[in-house]
Amino acid sequence: MSHRDTHDVIVIGAGASGLAAATALHAAGLDTVCLEARDRSGGRLLSAPASHPERALDLGATWFWDGEERVRALVARSGIDTFDQHLAGDTLLEETTGTRRLTGNLIDAPSRRFAAGAQSISVALAAALPTGTLRLCTPVTAVRPDAEGRLAVRTSTGLLFAGHVVLAVPPALAAERVDFGDALPADLVRLAKATPVWMGAVAKVVAHYPAPFWRKDGLAGAAFSRTGPLQEIHDLSGPDGEPAALFGFSHARTVRPGFEQAVVAQLTRLFGPAAATPDVLHVQNWSTERWTSPSAVQRLTDHSLFGHPLYRRLALDGRLHWASTETATEYAGHVEGALAAGERAARSVLTALATADSLRADLTHVPDAG
Repeated sequence: MSHRDTHDVIVIGAGASGLAAATALHAAGLDTVCLEARDRSGGRLLSAPASHPERALDLGATWFWDGEERVRALVARSGIDTFDQHLAGDTLLEETTGTRRLTGNLIDAPSRRFAAGAQSISVALAAALPTGTLRLCTPVTAVRPDAEGRLAVRTSTGLLFAGHVVLAVPPALAAERVDFGDALPADLVRLAKATPVWMGAVAKVVAHYPAPFWRKDGLAGAAFSRTGPLQEIHDLSGPDGEPAALFGFSHARTVRPGFEQAVVAQLTRLFGPAAATPDVLHVQNWSTERWTSPSAVQRLTDHSLFGHPLYRRLALDGRLHWASTETATEYAGHVEGALAAGERAARSVLTALATADSLRADLTHVPDAG
């Protein structure tokens, strides 16, 4: 087996959960590789460059909140600058009858943001891994048990083998894109196919402006809309308003020809003529991200499946472990949930290995019947 690309653990996916799992497994002394289909790490941690060289605009995850201690500890030890979400000002409500101004910020709660963008988390995690641990541009197409009691992981470039595999991608994506043969239990397959992908059915739109002009009008940059295309809007500006930006969420199904013009028209109705000329308008349609969302993502709506107990049950003879924010039992859908799920998967691997070692030790002490 020495000629085979063999490891203790293979982690599939280099988003926050996969990188957290790989970090914990490496720290425990296990030979671990992390395979990522994209040409970057981060998954739904995606930040676009902005006019300020040390700032960025988040096209995916944006905030973290009090009580999310894993994120807090990570940014502290990694030296990642954070700042408070802008809250001051009034809220706008857009209805079919017109727009109303409501006193105070009725949308945003106190939270923290990442000065260089949320992707700085994945950059820090990836940079701390040993050279060669992270393999980009390596999509996984199949995971199957082999004849030697390991798992064979097929990628676009060949085969790898490991004692354990951590699936750190959305379950519905894994169910559609990874061939497990008939090795997974039917109830687990049904669950994975039905579990929504966090942000998978939405488009996030970011309008970058020269200045946060809405603040001078006493507005928080916060808005509800019952007419769309953006259903809710928030201030995405960086520290001290630089870079200046507004962002909103829309159903992915509304992204069609003319969508960008409709968004700018809506922002202009709400925030005035200065909103009509953004420097850049970013449209991140997560439903079309092939390494995030399966084809049926817009039909997956039962968020009660997040953190389902089946995701904590080992599969493939105890060698397959689930991780991704959708499988988290707390803070599912948050960066905190992704980190928690990755750490849980790593503990699951270590527990399985310790159990196997204990069993082997017990068997060596069984008296010879002969």
